Order: sequence, then structure tokens, then C-alpha cells
Amino acid sequence: MSTILVCDDNIAVAEQYAYDLRRLGHHDVQVAGSGAAALDVLSRDAIDCVVLDLEMPGVDGFGVLQALQDRGSPVPVIVYTGTGSYDRCVEAIRRGALAFIDKEEPVERVAHEIEMAIERRRMRDEIAMLRRYADDESALLGASPAMRALKDAIVRVAPIPSTVLIAGESGSGKELVARDVHRLGANPREPFVAVNCAALPDQLVESELFGHERGAFSGAVVQRKGAFESAGRGTLFLDEIGDLPLPAQAKLLRVLEERAIVRLGSSRALPVPARVIAATNRDLAADAEAGRFRKDLYFRLNTHVLRVPPLRDRLSDVPELVGRLLESTCGRFRCRRKRLGPAVIPLLMAYDWHQNNVRELRNVVERMVIASDGDTIGPEHVPLEIREAGVSRDTAGAMPGRSFLERKAEAERQILIAALDQHDWHVTKTAQDLELADHASLLKIMRRHGLTRPSTA
Repeated sequence: MSTILVCDDNIAVAEQYAYDLRRLGHHDVQVAGSGAAALDVLSRDAIDCVVLDLEMPGVDGFGVLQALQDRGSPVPVIVYTGTGSYDRCVEAIRRGALAFIDKEEPVERVAHEIEMAIERRRMRDEIAMLRRYADDESALLGASPAMRALKDAIVRVAPIPSTVLIAGESGSGKELVARDVHRLGANPREPFVAVNCAALPDQLVESELFGHERGAFSGAVVQRKGAFESAGRGTLFLDEIGDLPLPAQAKLLRVLEERAIVRLGSSRALPVPARVIAATNRDLAADAEAGRFRKDLYFRLNTHVLRVPPLRDRLSDVPELVGRLLESTCGRFRCRRKRLGPAVIPLLMAYDWHQNNVRELRNVVERMVIASDGDTIGPEHVPLEIREAGVSRDTAGAMPGRSFLERKAEAERQILIAALDQHDWHVTKTAQDLELADHASLLKIMRRHGLTRPSTA
């Protein structure tokens, strides 16, 4: 439910607008009788849209717009006026108002403009989120057997509104998996709200998740919507759920069961339809047995589990990942696009990336770009710890918990990539080196594994 503020010095008009907007749009509507009163409400309550009269004594509509601009407030404002002054409305738009209407317009038009304003703000937030997502998209690149299995699982789980638990090591791309579940789910245009439970101070966990009223605790000077409310009908992603304090776990379980929250300092239950996706790099089953995590919450979250493979279990995806990371890094550093010289990819594929998975690979790519002065990155630019660590790596035993066929497919993919890289992706020469019948045989195997020449070669 959206919260609307109607500001008009004619209280009778404002109250009538409030009544009609509650009836037509099912909004929670507040009324302010002056510009100063409106600014006071906006300073303490979470408002989603303002309907603002321009002609008021004291602080008029322009004063309110200027104050919001000075505060950097993102709340959308729709101005209305009874004077019919087109020029004043245009001036209000210049000062930050989103739209303007005449007081003679039917209230249905006002309700429509409010919905459009809220939708526009939501789209702006979504675009910002998608830009961040595009920057990190590389973590889900790859056609290795492990990634194909994960992507198939995402497609199966996404349409189901149930809770999802994502398990994976740090840096493996758990949030990107959550964003894909959201993108392929029933409400992809609704908000995706991410909360890192490990980064929340214990005393603020409940406020961050469930929100609070003004005066609920020391320092709560304004009303605040929590993550559940902010997610609306979209997705709430709780990263590192294993670090949530036990008292907050109990309240989270109740919210998941009742699909309603109560802000701190309030007694009113608010429905929360958001889908919850949790993620962890810990063994929650072991934590539950040890009493560090509530068993009932664990079983509630454990409905659908997506396991993100570590990078060492999909080393054949390294060339594609490096290609994307190299492109984005050079773009971010505003330098000419660099290429990889011979033997760089085999060195990167010989390392197990145990410290931070794809995030670690991203950092290594940045270091190589900085270390190389020319247009080509050679083996000498690969960090020393990567070169030394890969010398004795045993690829066959590097994938615990994987079936024989999965290990075989991944090993075959790695052999092909190493051979192709050695021959600069010359298919005929590689086929001869691998003693295949002809280049067509190699192309057939490459298609089966989804292999194409990386742009970095």
C-alpha cells in the first residue's frame, strides 16, 4: 500500500481528495494544511507521493519543492492549482515536480497521475538496480555442466512463489542467482530489495527488516519502512541469513508464516506479499543442530535449495568469464582493450580460486590490466601466487560431491579449451593435435560443450 500526502490550505478540498484517493486507489492518505506542515510530515514519515497545491499562504508549493530539492528527497510530487496558470505549473516542473493537473480535473485523473508517478520512481530504482546487475553479470556466465545444471534449476524454481535458499561460497554469485530467480519469477517488474544480514548491527536488525514508527526507540526521529515493505510484491533477498541473530530469526519465521509484519513501535499488522530468497555460505543444517540457527526457520527456508558451484568446479568457464571481466575492466579504467597472450588462460584455469571465487578472478583481472603496459597481457603479468599455486593442481580430484559424468564432462571441456588456446583456437590444428578424425569432429564436440572462441584470445 502506498502512502500519499495531500497538501492544500483548503482543508475541505484536501480531505475530499484524501477520501477519494483511499476509495479509488486503496492508498493510505495523509493531509497537510500548509507547506510547513507538509515538510514536517515529509521529514518524519515515509511518503510515496505528494499532491501539492501551489497557491498557499506562508510556505507555498514552490517553497515545498525547493525544500525537497535542498534535502535531496526522491519523493515524486504532483502539483495542482485552481488558478489555471499554465506558466506557474511549468515553473513547478522546472523546480522538480513530476506532473501538474488542474483542480477541476476529475479525481480519477489525479489517481492515475499518482500511479504513474509511483511507477516512474519504481522504474528509476529498477534501472539503477539493473545497471549494478549488469556490472556483476559475469558471475553467471558459462556453459559448463555445473552452470547448465544451476541455470536449469533457476528456471524450474523461479515461477514458484515459495521461499528459496541459495547456498554457495563467498564470491560465487549468490546474489546474481537471486536476481535471476526474481527476473524469471511472477513479478519481475516489482522491486528487488537486498539486505546483507551480516552487515546489520544487532540493535538495528528488526528496524531494517520490519521498519519502525517515529519514537519507537532512541534515534528513531522519522517513520521508516523496512525491507519487507520496500520489496512490495517483489523479492526480498536476505544475504548471509546464517548471521541473523536468534531473536530476529524468531520474528522472521513468524513473518514467513503469517505474511505480515508489525513495525517497531506499532501494533498494526501490515501484509507483506514479497517473496523471500535467502542465501548463505555456511552449513545451516550443522548450525541448526548446534543451536546457532533455529531449526524451524531452517526447515521453512529449505523448501527449494539452489547450490551455486564454486569456480574450481567450473574452470572451463574461466575463458568466458575473463573475456567479460577484461572488457568491463578496460572500459571502467578507460584504457584501450587488451588481449590475452598464449598460456595465460591455462594458468588461470590451473588455479582453484578458493579464496573468493569469481570475485577473486575479477580482482586478478584488474591486477593484470594494471601490470601490463602494452596491449597484450602475458604470463608474466599473472600474479605470482596464481602461477605457483596451479603447478601441482590435480584437476580430476578437484570436484568433490560431483558425479562421474559431471566430472568427465568438465574435464573434457577443460582439455578442449587448453588445446584450443595452445593453437590460438585454430580448429584444424587442434583437431590434429588431439588426433581427432577431422576438424568437423572437433566442431561437433565444441558445439556440445557450448565452446566458441573467446574475445580475449
